[in-house]
Amino acid sequence: MEAVLIANRGEIARRVVRACRESGLRSVAIHTDLDAEAPHVHEADAAVAVPSYLDVDAVVAAARDAGADAVHPGYGFLSENAGFARAVVDAGLTWIGPSPEVIDLMGRKDRAREVAERADVPVTTRHAPDAVPADAYPVLVKAAAGGGGKGMHVVREPAGLADALATAAREAASAFGDDTLLVEQYVEGGRHVEVQVFGDSHGNVVHLFTRDCSAQRRHQKVVEEAPAPDLADEQRARLQDSAVALAREVSYVGAGTVEFLVAPDGDLCFLEMNTRLQVEHPVTEEVTGVDLVRWQLDVASGATLPPQDEIVARGHAVEARIYAEDPYAGFLPQAGTVEHVLWPEELRVESAIDGPGEVSTAYDPMLAKIVAVGPDRAAAIASLADGLARSAVLGVTTNIGFVRRLLLSEEFAAVAVDTAWLDGEAAEPLLVAPELTRAVVDAAVTARADLTQPDDTGFGRSDGWRLGGSPTAWQETLMDPAGGLHRGTATLGNGLLTLLDARGSWVVDEGHVWRLDVPHDVTSPRMVAATDADVTAPMPGTVLDVRVAAGDHVRAGDRLGTLEAMKMELALTAPHDGVVGTVGAEVGQQVPMHHVLFTVEADDE
Repeated sequence: MEAVLIANRGEIARRVVRACRESGLRSVAIHTDLDAEAPHVHEADAAVAVPSYLDVDAVVAAARDAGADAVHPGYGFLSENAGFARAVVDAGLTWIGPSPEVIDLMGRKDRAREVAERADVPVTTRHAPDAVPADAYPVLVKAAAGGGGKGMHVVREPAGLADALATAAREAASAFGDDTLLVEQYVEGGRHVEVQVFGDSHGNVVHLFTRDCSAQRRHQKVVEEAPAPDLADEQRARLQDSAVALAREVSYVGAGTVEFLVAPDGDLCFLEMNTRLQVEHPVTEEVTGVDLVRWQLDVASGATLPPQDEIVARGHAVEARIYAEDPYAGFLPQAGTVEHVLWPEELRVESAIDGPGEVSTAYDPMLAKIVAVGPDRAAAIASLADGLARSAVLGVTTNIGFVRRLLLSEEFAAVAVDTAWLDGEAAEPLLVAPELTRAVVDAAVTARADLTQPDDTGFGRSDGWRLGGSPTAWQETLMDPAGGLHRGTATLGNGLLTLLDARGSWVVDEGHVWRLDVPHDVTSPRMVAATDADVTAPMPGTVLDVRVAAGDHVRAGDRLGTLEAMKMELALTAPHDGVVGTVGAEVGQQVPMHHVLFTVEADDE
């Protein structure tokens, strides 16, 4: 193996480029027009344009044209696509991963479950979608060909099953081209614990211990850690032994992850196997000292894995996924122009963006992963929380401040966060949007005062010092993005991180970013984007269905239609009881953010 084409983008493409360089291999990036100036394109030794990251023929042709003799799929996109793996192999190239046959077998949750049963791996009770017993609820509906939480819905009573099946099938068909569904027992309060496994072409299979990925919102992971905390020795051994047995059952080669649910009563249940590298692989690398990507390259070249007893874990690692999303608006993905990025230099950061750039709705909203390590769990959490307090993506809303809140919560410290916790009432205090404080306003004013009064003598100090007189502090009125006006006073400093541009200030407070501009007219009225009657698009997307017409009477919460954005279905609901005035959407229509889709005139009191 001499040259590796990386069939992915963003932070994982950069990660593989780095591993290739360290292994003495040439790296080849691919990119769409949207990504022509992306970091992974500039860091690779060569780059080839493709019409889509999902275009199998174009990606294989790019590998041939660039002289690559191997393909690394990263994760997402085509990484678990058996057809892509087969096309790579048929083209005479080395596929860095398990065989197409194993990907096909384990990539489907129904077939993987059958393999698990043969390997004596514990599983949950399964039901036929059209014959779920009345006493079986709650159940979990999930796409057989799915992953990443797509096509997955919890159903708590029989009346909700039909809608869940229809929605999951539609999501599965859209995301995976296969609407086959499974219905299984739902484990209440379960923790998501997984085991990293690795196999080589000589029949060896090892594990690299456990990870806990229970902190999830809508089945999407937010925080991961290794090793998984609060497990009895016998549980840990059963998880690791089961994962290795499952991998051996299918003669697994390469990196893989076996996922389980750990119930509150200690029972273990197999979820699925991911036949690729995981997003959260860095926490395993940090506690074992193993470079998993280089292991992938070595195993694909025929290397033999070390024996199990030579693999040890020390310390604790925690990883935060940084998403372009608004946690205080239902975790809606965000898009826009990034003006500046701040990452903590002392922590491990795997990022898709390090400076000015565009965040598009075309791809997954994850921008980076930040990883902290400590001698124990408490130290690792504290280190990560400190790093997040000094991180910021300016120009696009992210979840940084929210994740910091989560890390410092009593529940996370107590290992009391299960897979549904962030979607329940217990997490609501974390999801209350922070309020703009006087300290933030003062920090912005102070930064501007320092900029406009650069004199380093006492006479130019922005704290108002005057010779022989009472201090007269510098004050200024600034405007928030909603048009609200705030008057602040320059101070000696409150430790908040502040950055300036020609329009105003960015202030970072505990991971939350605030924007305060210099108003053109301090008497200008507060800006209003829409009326209370308007139901607008929370982000750019495609209208999937419209359920009402002008003149229809609706009640608060009734679904008016559905918008698809970033592979998520967003329900558009009536804000109050009333009559539909206008319908500004058609099925299949592409709409921009803030587009008025419906108006609902409130009923007269």
